[in-house]
Amino acid sequence: MGVFVFLPLVLPLTALPVARLAEIHLHPRIATRLLSALAGVLALCSTLCLGLLVVVGTAQLPGNPLPDAWSDPEVREAVPYDEIAGKAAIVALTVVTVGCAAAAGRHRRVRRRAHRALAGLPDGELAVLADEAPYAYALPGSTPARLPGARMRARIRTRTRARARARIHGWGSRGQGRVVVSTAMLDCLDTRERAALVAHERAHLSGHHHRYLLAVRLAARANPLLRPLRAAVAYTAERWADEEAARVTGERTVVARAIGKAALVSRGTPTPTLAGLAAPGPVPRRVAALLEPAPSAVNWPSMSLAVGLAVWTAAAGTLGSALSSANATVTLFLVLKAATPL
Repeated sequence: MGVFVFLPLVLPLTALPVARLAEIHLHPRIATRLLSALAGVLALCSTLCLGLLVVVGTAQLPGNPLPDAWSDPEVREAVPYDEIAGKAAIVALTVVTVGCAAAAGRHRRVRRRAHRALAGLPDGELAVLADEAPYAYALPGSTPARLPGARMRARIRTRTRARARARIHGWGSRGQGRVVVSTAMLDCLDTRERAALVAHERAHLSGHHHRYLLAVRLAARANPLLRPLRAAVAYTAERWADEEAARVTGERTVVARAIGKAALVSRGTPTPTLAGLAAPGPVPRRVAALLEPAPSAVNWPSMSLAVGLAVWTAAAGTLGSALSSANATVTLFLVLKAATPL
């Protein structure tokens, strides 16, 4: 195993150069997907290697995590041993597990509370709440609870008819998510700006941006070196929705004006894993980008450019992390397999 088990813990540093450059030079949709994939793979590899360090670092300690079938003294002696690294890995893996569980739990609780708050409102894609606090955000759809037998069939028929009526009226189904906006936010915007707001939030729903935001947030909890990617994806997801709203409305300056107004009065979204028009971040950069021509979604940066070099560096680091973690895993497996008595 050797140094390979430690490499995935530090190789996320190779993804940092691409974070800021991707925000500026890549199309927001490409940047969001690329950075989210990098963060997910790097976080998974680093977490796997923490688990391997727990095994190899505590193999000869009482209460070690090896299965009972591997309890033979010869097996324990064959497993690489580093007590300091093993104990540190136990603490780190515990922190990672608790942090990821807390982030995922908060995301789920906020979504449930938001859906309960909308329970009394009419069905439809747009949910307007009478509230003096200005806010607007995209609330992903929820999966209905399973019901037994005839009740389930009746529920499905009712929902099917409701969805058909919703399509006739131009609405989306609740299972596909809703745009939540307060009356205070609507009062701050004119008619065209309201249309831009709704188009922006629809882009968040159709692009499933909450999944990218949650993925990079969990990745940052798994490895603190990935925090810059979390901030970058939060920005590129908003830029992605900005560009979609500008494409749908055909008025880039109106979208920019709506973002600026909303940012001045909005209190943000209930949780960072939900996207909104005035989500915290570099709003002036978003406005400035909308005042320029739409970015190209087909041009891939050349290796001669800084962003192209950064992308390939991040790709190489991600591949190296995956290979290092795979090498450490296979090595440990072969050691245990060779040393395990028949």
